[in-house]
Amino acid sequence: MSSASSMNSLTVATAAIFGSLGLLWLYKKLRSQQRRAGLKDKVVLITGASSGVGEACARAFYCLGCKVILCARRAPELERVKKELMALKLAPGIPAHTPHVIPLDLERLDELPDKAKEALALHGHVDILINNGGMSGRGSVAETVLSVHQKIMNVNHFGSLVLTSAILPNMISRRSGHILAVSSIQGRIAIPFRSAYSASKHAMQAFFDSLRAEVAEHNIHVTVLSPSYIKTNISLSALDGDGSVHAKMDSTTAGGMSTVYVADKVVDAVAKRQSDVVLGPFTHGAAIYIRALVPNLYFWIMAGRARKGTKTED
Repeated sequence: MSSASSMNSLTVATAAIFGSLGLLWLYKKLRSQQRRAGLKDKVVLITGASSGVGEACARAFYCLGCKVILCARRAPELERVKKELMALKLAPGIPAHTPHVIPLDLERLDELPDKAKEALALHGHVDILINNGGMSGRGSVAETVLSVHQKIMNVNHFGSLVLTSAILPNMISRRSGHILAVSSIQGRIAIPFRSAYSASKHAMQAFFDSLRAEVAEHNIHVTVLSPSYIKTNISLSALDGDGSVHAKMDSTTAGGMSTVYVADKVVDAVAKRQSDVVLGPFTHGAAIYIRALVPNLYFWIMAGRARKGTKTED
């Protein structure tokens, strides 16, 4: 075979490979758009919707034509989000449903069942529940008081547990629904000076993993999203070990993923009915596997991190 023929064959093969990859990309893109279109008119309840990832999720689902229910402690901020959503120019064919606002505090566990009833009464059901509301903590185990552990556990774990349990019977009766929990990579691995936060997210992970298995027969889907650092105000509102507000923007948080990016992945996870999603740099995802496969190496790395006293990293 001549060199010219060889070059022509290589060119044809290369073109075929890139052409196939292009077609595959186009298929996946069209399939993703089709799945997202199927979310139109779905009722979506979002906790922590007054800022950060929750607010970005509200915008993302609203722009798909969903009926969003905005929940968080700060009623004025929820009203702001509602107003901004209603001012958006939606794509042709996308209905402009009026968002609903339900102020709630995830720490007030006894009030959550009534808040769930209020939400269910709006449309008769909730199709998608986004458990996003939460808080973080800073401090060593030795210096963290019990009330801080309790507060963070109540907000991050028990709040989501109670709200989910209150809405679940409606989903079971309809044999339809999707529940997504915004956890953290720290729900999969623990790092120094985050004992309260990591413990609450570990509990969340376990609860929703158990729930996923139990409700599969009822056609209900459960997703746990475990992101790395996100650029939000989470470190500003975090609690220090003595219960005071941290009130500092950590450098890792400031350099984290955008809320828009994370919200897009939340929509993707719901549209694709994904069970478990980890978001973040390769090294953070790799840490999960190191912890599982080479635990002593992971412990050594974390001990070194603790010695450096990196208390301000989220």
